[in-house]
Amino acid sequence: MRRTAGPQPGPAPTRARARAATVVVVLAVFMTNVDLWIVNVALPAMGASFASGGNPATLGALSWVLNGYALTLAALLVVLGRLGDRIGQRPVFLAGVGLFILASVACAAAPTLWVLVLARVVQAVGAAAQLPSSLALLLASVPAERRTGATRGWAAVGGLAAAAGPVAGGLLVQVDWRWVFLVNVPIGILTIAAGLAVLPRPAAREAGRLPDLWGAVLVTVAVASLSGALVQAPDWGWTSPATLGLLVIALLTGAWFIRRSARHDVPLLELSLLRLPRFGLAGAGTALFGVAFALMLLSNVLWCQDVWHWSALRTGLALVPGPALVPVVTVLTVRVAARLGHGPLVLAGGVLFAAGLLYRVVFVSADPDYVGDLLPSLVLGGIGVGLAIGTLMAAGVQSLPANRAGTGSALVNSLRQIASTVGVAVLVTILGARVDAGSVGGFRAAWAVGAVLSLATAAVGLLMARRPAAPAPAARPARQLAAR
Repeated sequence: MRRTAGPQPGPAPTRARARAATVVVVLAVFMTNVDLWIVNVALPAMGASFASGGNPATLGALSWVLNGYALTLAALLVVLGRLGDRIGQRPVFLAGVGLFILASVACAAAPTLWVLVLARVVQAVGAAAQLPSSLALLLASVPAERRTGATRGWAAVGGLAAAAGPVAGGLLVQVDWRWVFLVNVPIGILTIAAGLAVLPRPAAREAGRLPDLWGAVLVTVAVASLSGALVQAPDWGWTSPATLGLLVIALLTGAWFIRRSARHDVPLLELSLLRLPRFGLAGAGTALFGVAFALMLLSNVLWCQDVWHWSALRTGLALVPGPALVPVVTVLTVRVAARLGHGPLVLAGGVLFAAGLLYRVVFVSADPDYVGDLLPSLVLGGIGVGLAIGTLMAAGVQSLPANRAGTGSALVNSLRQIASTVGVAVLVTILGARVDAGSVGGFRAAWAVGAVLSLATAAVGLLMARRPAAPAPAARPARQLAAR
């Protein structure tokens, strides 16, 4: 890939303008992240709304409201992140916000479950355009010495959204679940209006082809097939032709995707980046922790509403303590990360998150006991997330060349979305199509799986602590990178 000189940078932005640009980016990231939490809380209400024959939609069918979004986001983050590197992050970011708003309106108006899933896919295209560009724009708005804190702060916005999302979702579901999508509209409009005025125009650009679009199709088919097999296996049977067929498709398309990535001039996945020790470890930790996190999030919502029979609002309020701790812990540990490095924080975060899940395995009860059952798990998990997620993001992005900031953050976020899809599918596999008070054993098994994955993330943190960070490598053409 050839680099071409972009427009010469203008005068350095004033501090006020930089702060305004940061607010715009934060608004967009907040909107995208709050949507995740709101939709999770609203999922049972959607199931009741799309009832067939008097029975609510199955958990497997509802899971595609989450997984259709996550899969599309994972497939397109790198493509649209590279598009931002090539034509400028600002126009790609603003276009993504606009598409996200329009798709949110379509989600709210969806007459059937599968129309809603389709609208969520379009919504994910908008999110894929704005997320990687948002980080690149943020880094362009702050001095070099503040970029570590800015990256962690960017990740911490997800924690703020997580704290607000459950409560907002619960309140909106009390009226109608469709309002959980309409809440995006005013935030998005404000973001576009302010962004047109204050967002920077990063000068560095790249010329050449976009990443392998066929690769995006292959990775989507691979993960969708794997998720479909996991979700449907309890009903179809693990040895049924349909289940085995989906697993074979997942294996073949996954192998084909890796092969194309190794040989393509502009691969969707630059395998050489994963061979960079710090980036590869951060990616592995992100994937492992992402599965555990997605499993925990949806399981808590289902537990509160389908086992304890709490309302969406009460569920949202109950879940607040965990996510509310995430931004607090993230901000408080910025200096610790600078002094000790990323590894110790990831190690501690993985252990604490695992402890929160194991607490529930031991003390869970079908009789509602918020203080003795759910609250301690939420506190341990919230601290663990605050230590791990932002740190893994920072470790990954900061190990890359400057002109790969958008692409690198897109790749890390793609791994998170793929992991989220797998986490939801694993939970559905363990719990089955329906959830009720008889599902306690299934929940225990799911939380145990999440704890094992979180401990594996802690092991990644230990490896990171033993490998000191190396300077980011110089940028190389894509073909040369792929050949290394």
